[in-house]
Amino acid sequence: MFLADASVKEIFEVKPRIHKIILNQPEAAKIAEPGQFINIRVSETHYPLLRRPFSICDAEGETITLLFNLLGEGTRMLAHLKPGDSVNIMGPLGKGFKPVKGIKNQIFIAGGMGAAPFPLLARRTEGKISTFIGGKSSREIIELDLPNREIATEDGSAGFKGNVIELLEEKISGKPPEDVMIYGCGPTGMLRALKTFCEKHNFVCQVSTECAMACGFGICQGCPTVSATEPGGYKLVCKDGPVFDIKEIVL
Repeated sequence: MFLADASVKEIFEVKPRIHKIILNQPEAAKIAEPGQFINIRVSETHYPLLRRPFSICDAEGETITLLFNLLGEGTRMLAHLKPGDSVNIMGPLGKGFKPVKGIKNQIFIAGGMGAAPFPLLARRTEGKISTFIGGKSSREIIELDLPNREIATEDGSAGFKGNVIELLEEKISGKPPEDVMIYGCGPTGMLRALKTFCEKHNFVCQVSTECAMACGFGICQGCPTVSATEPGGYKLVCKDGPVFDIKEIVL
């Protein structure tokens, strides 16, 4: 982890309210792992007070790519940056995905903005990748040019009609557990259903979780998630995660 300034190389709207920003920061790009995040100070003043955490979408050469949803004042300020502007970043932070080699079926499953960490993971993963992306409607689907994409929308406006776990059940439920590795990121409800699915079929799964954060590196203790392996215990999303084996946490 380190503090550094990064210059904005590109920033643009992917679809309504969803922005992609590409930052030039060679040191961070060199060590970034899929599933890690960086904390950005979005202005040079003390407002907003806290940095904003963003999952690393991709890292190539001297650049890091982030994806963010326009939600509040912090992301609004970020969206108004222009090429050549500078921001201060902290990171890369947290523990990311650990790609598993020698698996026939590498499965990415994303809900909405949960697609964000997968471009970098795709670069680091060996074997056949299949990507399942879900949302309530086509407006929530973010594809990011991921490999072998299949889409699920609850209203049927794109792809399979139903939720993405139902699509996953249809496509991979009969495969031997030793031939499947699942990596998931999305809303807690989706991850909870994914955990039930993996337990049912004995699939191994790593998930990237979300939580409100303050410091981003474990000092404030402000992002606990309940441990499934330590009775009465907790893990910190920013320090012990945000990526966990799905069996390690209560969703």
